[in-house]
Amino acid sequence: MKSKVIAHMDMDAFFAAVEQRDNPSLKGQPVIIGADPKGGEGRGVVSTCSYEARKYGIHSAMPISIAYRKCSHGVFLRGSARKYKQVSSQIFDILYDFTPDMELVSVDEAFLDITGSYHFYQTPYKTCLAIKDRIKKEARLTASIGIAPVKMVAKIASDLCKPDGLLEIRPGKVLDFLWPLPIEKLWGVGQQTQKTLNAMGIRTIGELAKYSVEKLNARLGVHGRHLSDLANGIDERDVYVDDEIKSVSHEHTFEKDIADLSEVYGILSFLSEKVSRRLRKYELKGKTITLKVRLSDFKTVTRTHTFDERVNFFDNIYKQAKGLFDAYYKPSMRIRLLGVRMSNFDDPYVQESLFESPVARKREKVHKAIDLIKDKFGEGAIRRARNN
Repeated sequence: MKSKVIAHMDMDAFFAAVEQRDNPSLKGQPVIIGADPKGGEGRGVVSTCSYEARKYGIHSAMPISIAYRKCSHGVFLRGSARKYKQVSSQIFDILYDFTPDMELVSVDEAFLDITGSYHFYQTPYKTCLAIKDRIKKEARLTASIGIAPVKMVAKIASDLCKPDGLLEIRPGKVLDFLWPLPIEKLWGVGQQTQKTLNAMGIRTIGELAKYSVEKLNARLGVHGRHLSDLANGIDERDVYVDDEIKSVSHEHTFEKDIADLSEVYGILSFLSEKVSRRLRKYELKGKTITLKVRLSDFKTVTRTHTFDERVNFFDNIYKQAKGLFDAYYKPSMRIRLLGVRMSNFDDPYVQESLFESPVARKREKVHKAIDLIKDKFGEGAIRRARNN
């Protein structure tokens, strides 16, 4: 049976990296995101910190008062959940372009099953290189990715190759990779379990793999067999994918509020293309389009239109998104964010109509040809001419 190919993507010091990206004066400085330290008297914990801060022994979940004592000259920021969520959505949109089989673990972490899609880039390694390159170019951030036949090993690999790393563990090399590692690297081994295993003379994953399962069960209960399986590279957990897709959407936040209609239409075209492409990748057609507009004062409005029939063509989506925007727009407006969403899929599977016109079939072939080119060569391989 062919091995699965699982990738684990983890952004590098995500919140701190976003702040350093947006404020170049913070680059190279120890940046700590979390509660206000209040001169060392603050309560709360560190959410995340830059790699420069980690050199001082600071880590996530550390009390903020201790972090301040370790690095009082660091830059302490409360952070912006709204901003991080927007960047996270941008990154996950990139991942969805490589596979729909994705399990979101947190705002900056995901598992990808690329078993059925890596052939577009020839190998799993080249696929993940392309993912890292897209994230670096479009989000100006770095990610670390581990590749393996099982989730647990992929996660360990991504952790070990940080920051900005890529590590592939091939099926025949899983035990060679796992067994020399310290026991605390294994999923499910917390501080207490580590102490128990150390007391039993077990300090590496290899030693755990060779230890009597009966003795492990006697000490750890049913958890013992589970840890033994993991130590031997056995992890039957699949990438969990929510099969019920209720909508497909993309958003864009402008670096500066804009009033230039040409730029607005360009972004609407880009978003419509992304939505159209993902609909076809999932074999979906939607009847309802929703335009989202956020203004400079953070006022957010949505405008909706329902088509007479289900669609996934770029032309239909862009024309209607532009029409909804034009109907709402006033010259005094300055735009902060635009979003396009398609929903109302009814029957989730696209059925080819027996009475579909030759023109529609030709358009479908053109769209699919463009999709294949972009899958292989990237988003910039083909750009649509646009009439405002």
